[in-house]
Amino acid sequence: MLTELKTGPRVVGAKQTRRALSDGKAVRVYLAEDADPGVTGPIETLCSQQGTEVIHVPAMRELGQACGIAVGAAVAALVR
Repeated sequence: MLTELKTGPRVVGAKQTRRALSDGKAVRVYLAEDADPGVTGPIETLCSQQGTEVIHVPAMRELGQACGIAVGAAVAALVR
C-alpha cells in the first residue's frame, strides 16, 4: 500500500490532508501510529465521517520515506 504514495499523487501533512478531505480529493489517508494523537485524531474522525479509507503505518519515519521526504510524516493522503 505504501508504494502508492511513492508513485501516485499525494499530499503530506495534516493541513494539506485536511484540505484534500474537505475538497473531496482524498482517496486514502495514511496515519502514523507513533504520531501525536492530537494531530491524527481529528483527521481520522473526518475520514470516518466521509467514509475515506484509513491505513495505519507503524512509524512516522516509514511514512515520510514512502512519501519521498527526508523527515517523518504524521499524515499523508493519496489524492485523485
